Amino acid sequence: PAMTLIWPADLPRPNRDGYQVGIEDPRLRKSAETGPPGWRRRWSSVARSVSLTVDLSRSQKAVFDQFHEEAAGYGALPFEMPDPVTDGWPLLTADGAPVLTSGGAPVLLAARWICLFGATPPVETLVRPLTFRKSFDVWVMP
Repeated sequence: PAMTLIWPADLPRPNRDGYQVGIEDPRLRKSAETGPPGWRRRWSSVARSVSLTVDLSRSQKAVFDQFHEEAAGYGALPFEMPDPVTDGWPLLTADGAPVLTSGGAPVLLAARWICLFGATPPVETLVRPLTFRKSFDVWVMP
């Protein structure tokens, strides 16, 4: 059995700036000679494309590079990662207050994605001395 790759825990949560989500279009255009365009479903499962950026120290950059290049085969293999907008954030009541355990600790949400790296390899920029920004896309499987 194949081992599931896990996103390295020592990498930081993705930045809010640069986060963007789109969906794979599940429609197929119907051919019609006249009238408005028509559509039909091509498939029922829809993957989401998510653009992410992470700011990394030199050692975190080495962890990212090793994960992408060696563990994930330059992005060819699927992996599991925390959903950055859900996992680890507190569960809130309708009025925005955190839900607490009987001990007073906030209840944290958990959500995981099964992903593939996108078609374009990660891009690296230097944002400050010894701070590297990796920008990359992942496909989140349905």
